[in-house]
Amino acid sequence: MTTATGVQGRRVTRAGGAVRVRPLGSSPPRARRRPRRTGVLWGVVAWLAGLLFFLPVAWMVLTSLHSEPDAGTNPPAFTAPLTLSGYREFFGASTGVNPLRPLLNSATASLASTLLVLLLAIPAAYALSIRPVRKWSDVLFFFLSTKMLPAVAGLLPIYLFAQHVGLLDNIWLLVVLYTSMNLPIAVWMMRSFLGEIPVEVLEAASMDGAGLITLFRAIIIPLSAPGIAATSLICFIFSWNEQLFARVLTGVDSTTAPVFLTSFVTSQGLFLAKVCAAAVAISLPVLVAGFAAQDKLVQGLSLGAVK
Repeated sequence: MTTATGVQGRRVTRAGGAVRVRPLGSSPPRARRRPRRTGVLWGVVAWLAGLLFFLPVAWMVLTSLHSEPDAGTNPPAFTAPLTLSGYREFFGASTGVNPLRPLLNSATASLASTLLVLLLAIPAAYALSIRPVRKWSDVLFFFLSTKMLPAVAGLLPIYLFAQHVGLLDNIWLLVVLYTSMNLPIAVWMMRSFLGEIPVEVLEAASMDGAGLITLFRAIIIPLSAPGIAATSLICFIFSWNEQLFARVLTGVDSTTAPVFLTSFVTSQGLFLAKVCAAAVAISLPVLVAGFAAQDKLVQGLSLGAVK
């Protein structure tokens, strides 16, 4: 097999009686297969990573369908008979404690705070992206700096304030707290999403006589709907899973679902089947919301990633 360089930048390869001519700098046929092999390798890695994240969830669901003796065996009894006793205990079959009120409290706090976050974050992101204010980078840093304070550091002042104004065990106190906690990240996310809207579209609408409210209703909100969906879901998840403030600032009337979940860990021990059943039941609203908005969520999370 011989290789020679011919005229006009072409490489001539002679193997036996066959002559092949290809441009200089082009890769041989074997090298062209490497990207495909690399893609398959990354696909396998992605599947393995997905299974790694899915296995704890599958284990939790399987444990919730076992009885307490079978759930507490070591090693776990995968072939043990399935039962719904853990879910019956979660809904108060033996204790009479109904989880409906904590679930409604979590839903109220999460939905109300998410709505307030959107009402505040979208105009703020508009002012920081489409109509940038002076020193907008300092404003963004201020929003980000509010997340640098550990939550436990502000717990005592908030508790004393709530006690002074009579807001302990009040669900609307959690709404205000969750709104302030999620607002910085919502402003950062929405600024990235609104920055992808072409300014020419807004200028054309303004020249046609569209006011600010019309711009938001007809152009900004429809074009940024995937980003709004992604921001809403993330804020909802953060509010739904919050436990520290809910544990300290609520009592009987405003107990949330995560706080109710900890009631299954008693001095008598850890009832693993009941805890897993409660965790599955409490996680369902978030999973349902994620599946319902998965199309918008994927578009929103990828929006702004590629310039």
